[in-house]
Amino acid sequence: MSGARRIVSIWLPHFPMERWQRRQDRTGGTAPADLPQALVAEAAHGPVIHAVNGAAHLAGVTPGARLADMRALCPDLRTSPADPAGDRATLERLALWARRWCPWTVADPDGGVEGAGLILDTTGSDHLWGGEAAMLATIEAELGHLGFSARAALAPTWGAAWALARFAPGQGTAPAIDADPAPLPVAALRLEGRTVLLLNRLGLQRIGDLAALPRLSLARRFTRPEPSLNPLIRLDQMTGHRPEPVSPPGAPPVFRADLRLAEPVFDPGPHLPRLCEALCDRLSAARHGARRLRLSVYRTDGEVGRIEAACALPSRDPAHLAFLFRDRLERIDPGYGFDLIALEAPVTEPLAPRQADLAGGADPGLDLSHLVDRLTARFGRDAVTRLAPVASHVPERAEARAAPLPAGPVAADPAPERAERPQRLLERPEEIRVLYAVPEGPPAQFQWRRRSYRVARFQGPERVAPEWWQDRPGTRLRDYFKVEDSEGHRFWLYRDGLHDDGRGGPPRWFLHGIFA
Repeated sequence: MSGARRIVSIWLPHFPMERWQRRQDRTGGTAPADLPQALVAEAAHGPVIHAVNGAAHLAGVTPGARLADMRALCPDLRTSPADPAGDRATLERLALWARRWCPWTVADPDGGVEGAGLILDTTGSDHLWGGEAAMLATIEAELGHLGFSARAALAPTWGAAWALARFAPGQGTAPAIDADPAPLPVAALRLEGRTVLLLNRLGLQRIGDLAALPRLSLARRFTRPEPSLNPLIRLDQMTGHRPEPVSPPGAPPVFRADLRLAEPVFDPGPHLPRLCEALCDRLSAARHGARRLRLSVYRTDGEVGRIEAACALPSRDPAHLAFLFRDRLERIDPGYGFDLIALEAPVTEPLAPRQADLAGGADPGLDLSHLVDRLTARFGRDAVTRLAPVASHVPERAEARAAPLPAGPVAADPAPERAERPQRLLERPEEIRVLYAVPEGPPAQFQWRRRSYRVARFQGPERVAPEWWQDRPGTRLRDYFKVEDSEGHRFWLYRDGLHDDGRGGPPRWFLHGIFA
């Protein structure tokens, strides 16, 4: 095997369970370590064991087994739902965290063995950590501080390092470095269980036994192109005859424009248009638009001042981006001056060029987004909202405040109104005092806010039943009436409950809205 590359494989044997235990510790729900605990995932034929703690392992609970069988074996077994999606997301974040040792890191979610892992290409970086052994020891210790048990190994190839981390003897002592993989079991080749079982039935227990066979015999017997089903491919990857590079996901593009000044200044305003034009050129080349902006000034005394702005929709209009900072520049403390200004877009979205109409006119939606951005810059992010429809037939629940402009296309109203609604709906219905009640209609006269109103005409009722899936038991139904008094004022009243409905005393009346 070539010694040019140095690959580190980190095995996290109890990753799902240890991650679950960390969440329990944060919420104060930690269970005693001597109680058997398992994480359960849904499968085609019912729930199966996803991960176990030490007590469950000693009791014979096996990952991958059916939950019903394990409960018969261990009646005291406690279970919680597994979170494979959260495990993958956490593992991806750990892969980024591991870039402190080298720039090439990827997540290794499974590979046929319980737990998870990381792969690092540390070629040329071990001397920064005192050598390879010291680097592996540091990696294991740092992961231990995070609450994860780890076993690291180093070899010239991904396959060899993976096998040593999981199957090398002496686990828990010194990390494995460039050990001979020949004595390891064939399961160390990252093969699926059925392939490992077939090799064992053929009498091939060790990697050395497999490597001693003629390649032509292996090629005739194993023809599947999937590496996990073909021991010949896995053997070539381990020995370095088949390349297996560590290719981490590409980092998102960085959109930033810098302006270095010949002498310190105290006001970034005159230089802001140039920065916005340079940033928008970079955004345009990548077909992106800025959603969030950050302006930074680097002062001569070493301090950094920053202000931020946001866009309701992706934008790369230099004039508009410069306007967003117009009323915020005074928040920057210039100190003794600054000689470097940076404008960056930490949050962007794809923004392809588009034509609003056949004549090439402007997009009218941009005017609205620019207005929203200006109002937000002036009054604050929480001061500008819109009412978004909610799927509920209860009037006060049919709308909710949301961002002024939706990120995607506006969805249709999930609960279209079948009847007229008042232009002004009170935030909370206000109880009214009924002076003259009518059995089957609205009150003939009522008092609201210390003023009496005599009903001249009405329309209704419109019955609104409680939402049984979220209302408390005993919630009463409502009968809504549109009423008009003798002076032409129009109100929206409702009667809360019915006589003898078994849900309280006599009905109560409320005013919920006012018509124009």
